[in-house]
Amino acid sequence: MPARRKAAVVAAVGIAPLALSALAAAPAAAHGTMGDPVSRVAQCYAEGPESPTSAACKAAGAAGGTQALYDWNGIRIGDANGQHQTLIPDGRLCSANSEEFKGLDLARADWPATNVSSGAYTFKYRVTAQHKGTFKVYITKSGYDASKPLAWSDLDLAHPVATATDPTASNGFYTFSGTLPERSGKQLLYAVWQRSDSPEAFYSCSDVAFGGGSGSSSGGGTSDGGGAGGGTTPAPTASAPTDEQIADGSDKSTVEHHGHGDDDASTSAEPTASAKAAGAAEDTGSTPDAGANRPEAAGSSANLAETGGDSSTPYIAIGGATVLALGAATLFASVRRRAATGGRHSR
Repeated sequence: MPARRKAAVVAAVGIAPLALSALAAAPAAAHGTMGDPVSRVAQCYAEGPESPTSAACKAAGAAGGTQALYDWNGIRIGDANGQHQTLIPDGRLCSANSEEFKGLDLARADWPATNVSSGAYTFKYRVTAQHKGTFKVYITKSGYDASKPLAWSDLDLAHPVATATDPTASNGFYTFSGTLPERSGKQLLYAVWQRSDSPEAFYSCSDVAFGGGSGSSSGGGTSDGGGAGGGTTPAPTASAPTDEQIADGSDKSTVEHHGHGDDDASTSAEPTASAKAAGAAEDTGSTPDAGANRPEAAGSSANLAETGGDSSTPYIAIGGATVLALGAATLFASVRRRAATGGRHSR
């Protein structure tokens, strides 16, 4: 083999591992939780996992540990497939029946609450990995008592206050509209995000207080938030974590980012038949943004599609590495073909 062909082969072989290493090192992403109205886990993370300030978040940390707060975007069931009521028992809705997040299920009247009013409301779901799917947000019925464990029967399941399929992510949030009914005092909003590209689903509980503030506020209101369960005890006003707080704690998260391949069956999704078929037929060169923001179901080679967003920096880095890897493979194949023909087309 002429020296220049040997050099090309060496270059191709050398570039491919570097490109694959770039793919492996691309920023990993987790999933999400309700940002407005602020979810319980987001509230406690905003207060600081190691030193929360509210009595409710202190109790949640004591019950479930601080790691759950660092894993704020991972309250999920990998194989939910729409069977939410079957898989999550009464009293365990806020944790999605996860032992890690059990502190969020504490029945307390003093969970920090977002001030809301009846009428139109703009929901914002903080997302760290984008997936296709449907959001449904339910509200508790009139007469809800926050001092008792939350049960499915406490929710008005027949009338979700918001439903959105494949909303577009922007600036780190999925934003969609809904309507809050007439309520008074302390209530709770339960959000379910069921993916359509995987059986995986995500859950969150957001405490709200009617009659004390504007209809779309992530905290910052001046009202005491109203009473809980018809009482007069005020709840602290909720506030969402900042981008800086989220970035500062990201290295402490243990949420699975690629394939959800942990040892917990409840958080490890088996690929659906369609996902397996897609994996078998997938042309790896057709999607230059495949990578960390598109998690795979455990055991599957099918990249699970995400809903479009504008946070493009990680995608560009991943895309560049993919193109580099594919280019190296193409170069390597071309050199081999030329070598096999004895170079008769080289002159």
